[in-house]
Amino acid sequence: MENQQTEFRASFTGTFYGILRWEQLDGLWEQVKRDAAGGWYMYAVGEQPPETQARPEEIVRFIEEIDVLLRREHEEDYCGIVYVDDPESPAFVKIFDPNNLGVTCGYSDNPPLPGWILSKQQPVDLQAPMPQPGNRRRWWQRLFSS
Repeated sequence: MENQQTEFRASFTGTFYGILRWEQLDGLWEQVKRDAAGGWYMYAVGEQPPETQARPEEIVRFIEEIDVLLRREHEEDYCGIVYVDDPESPAFVKIFDPNNLGVTCGYSDNPPLPGWILSKQQPVDLQAPMPQPGNRRRWWQRLFSS
């Protein structure tokens, strides 16, 4: 377990590339959807980390729903709130909540945690300083209640 934590945290703090344009986000989503059966974990930071990989249909549904949320609530003509470890072969995606951005780029002693993570590594608890707002928890729970 300790090795898993160390590896996940090393990946989490590694190099990431910002998805700046909405068209780039479309391309990233298509790559992840094509690889939906590739062993992805979905983690809503502040919730319990998942113990099992998501089913391909869960990955696709999450991508469709998070895309709608991001485009609706991030009132900019650019994306800039999704980061990926490797744009050509993604294995770790950080998605920041448009309503809790703080400093997502540049330097900060206490950078905000992403709202959601897609990862091929099993996530560990990142211990969000505050629980997710109620509307985000309900959104996340609603995705998989049916």
